[in-house]
Amino acid sequence: MIQPTNYPTNRLTSNYFATLNYKVKELQARGADIIRLDIGSPDLPPAPDIIVALQQSSGNSGHHGYQPHHGSEELRTAWAEMYRRVHGVAIDPQNVVPLLGSKEGVFHLSQAILNPADVVLVPDPGYMTYAQGARFAQAEIFTLPLHPENEYLPDLAAIPKEIAQRAKLLWLNYPNNPTTAIASLEFFESVVEFALQNDIIICHDAAYTQVIFDGVSAPSLLEIPGAAQVAIELNSLSKSHNMAGWRVGAALGNPENLAALLKLKTHTDSGHFKPILDAAVAAMLGDQTWITDRNKIYAERRDLIVNALQKMGLTPQIPLATIYIWSPIPDGWDSAEKFVLSLLETTHVSITPGTVFGEFADRYVRISLCQTIEQIRVAMDRIKEFLVAS
Repeated sequence: MIQPTNYPTNRLTSNYFATLNYKVKELQARGADIIRLDIGSPDLPPAPDIIVALQQSSGNSGHHGYQPHHGSEELRTAWAEMYRRVHGVAIDPQNVVPLLGSKEGVFHLSQAILNPADVVLVPDPGYMTYAQGARFAQAEIFTLPLHPENEYLPDLAAIPKEIAQRAKLLWLNYPNNPTTAIASLEFFESVVEFALQNDIIICHDAAYTQVIFDGVSAPSLLEIPGAAQVAIELNSLSKSHNMAGWRVGAALGNPENLAALLKLKTHTDSGHFKPILDAAVAAMLGDQTWITDRNKIYAERRDLIVNALQKMGLTPQIPLATIYIWSPIPDGWDSAEKFVLSLLETTHVSITPGTVFGEFADRYVRISLCQTIEQIRVAMDRIKEFLVAS
């Protein structure tokens, strides 16, 4: 009999949100009205023309078979056009690898390019799949602390020389989940120089570059001259176009590393559903003005949450991008996990403890903007009453 201790999956920790779903369902079965401000799943629909494109394509009887792993020429061209329009970057459509959402790309890229004992530079706090992918590949993780006093950017100069020389992969994510920080082009220039000096592959997770507020912009790493020599950028329509469940993403940049990723994907999936590809093309090439209106809705929700938390005596980061609020926990609590669990069980409001994203976030929580104004008001009232009572 095979013993569980022999499973490669034992190198992975449990997914927080998968476990949370069981807890939420248990409470709901008891009649609890749960307000979920934890996971970043957009509650607003995509633009109507995206839905129409899906419907029309799905009505074609020839659109229900397997599709090429490299996607359609129209899809790759649409990704290149969106990068030209949004970031002013010229992308060769051949250097675009379609992904079943960027999360899949995060995990599979690690399996495609890492060997056991390779060093991976992982930000903390950071999206948990960066570290999980490295663990599954049996790579060695070196943590890069992200501190508010450094605007949640990694201090590349603090990386020991021997670690930098051994490192194979550096993960970045801006606008950042969970801290909401935006990186400047000057920082990206320093990262590319660092990678060139140390022969490191950069992977930049750029899922939130079009969820921006107050007139700011969020650059692509590929805007830096020479970045494609050392970098892959992952992007997604999940947040930019409210298509999280559609699982449409792409990897762009360095051809050699993209080829390794694509080779692995030919063994792990069978491509997208053609109507979803056609809808993705419509999403990227159609009228984009609705994104500005959508971002105004998020900004209104952001302001409501920030103002409410400030009145409770908290000092949240005021985000200029992403769909999150990053806030310290109230005084008097030992950890974010204890605070979040007590809040859920007492008020039935679910938010995410910072510890999900790393050890340096134990005193923080992440709050999602993906609920209606009405639900957010109720949630903030519940949290206020909870803090008064505790």
